[in-house]
Amino acid sequence: MITLTHGMVLAAGLGLRMRPLTEATAKPLLQLDGRSLLDHALDRLKQAGIGQVVVNAHWCANHVAAAVARRGDPNVEVQHEETLLETGGGVALALPRLGSGPFAVANGDSVWLDGPTPVLERLAASFDPARMDALLLVVRSAQVDGEVGRGDFLLDPLGAARRPKERELAPYVFAGVQVLAPALFQDVPAGPFSLNLLYDRAIEAGRLFCLVHDGVWFHLSTPPDLAHAEAALRAGLIRAQF
Repeated sequence: MITLTHGMVLAAGLGLRMRPLTEATAKPLLQLDGRSLLDHALDRLKQAGIGQVVVNAHWCANHVAAAVARRGDPNVEVQHEETLLETGGGVALALPRLGSGPFAVANGDSVWLDGPTPVLERLAASFDPARMDALLLVVRSAQVDGEVGRGDFLLDPLGAARRPKERELAPYVFAGVQVLAPALFQDVPAGPFSLNLLYDRAIEAGRLFCLVHDGVWFHLSTPPDLAHAEAALRAGLIRAQF
């Protein structure tokens, strides 16, 4: 078990699959249930007691910075990236501002409803620095309303993760929320790279674990995904606890 004090929201991506909605704005600034996806993510970090947060920005970076400024929270800092660094490069650049211990990272389009225990509290309680370099929140592929391909991970009974082999389907999909240890970033490439590179390294070392979400997660990849989530909330099919 750890205490999370630092976190990051990844908001620099181009959001290509969400076009045309993202032609003139960043995907995390799209609205769901009357608030931006970015606000939903930042709200969850704040509710978890995470006091220091970095938000990276590239596409429509000034819009992202303005949205953060409107929140009036001096502990939320925007990291402007002139070059798109991808997920791994963005976190690596922010490391000096993410503390000395494990920290939370949420995708800027990650919107979820907690189960009986808040997600970030569950992740902090389950993270074991002696065994883990990364703990990822996952959802069951069969419960995702949207295209998930072959899935992302298979898990052993203790939650250790591996990738699907050729012609194998994975029953779990990454939900865009995770706790990472600084040790995961040893000897990383300079410039842009994906966190998937570090996940694969951690899998080889037996140090990538997953936690299965026990609440609701919204798959928000395309405009129809966003419209479906909004319609479900408005119809009362899902009770929002944002």
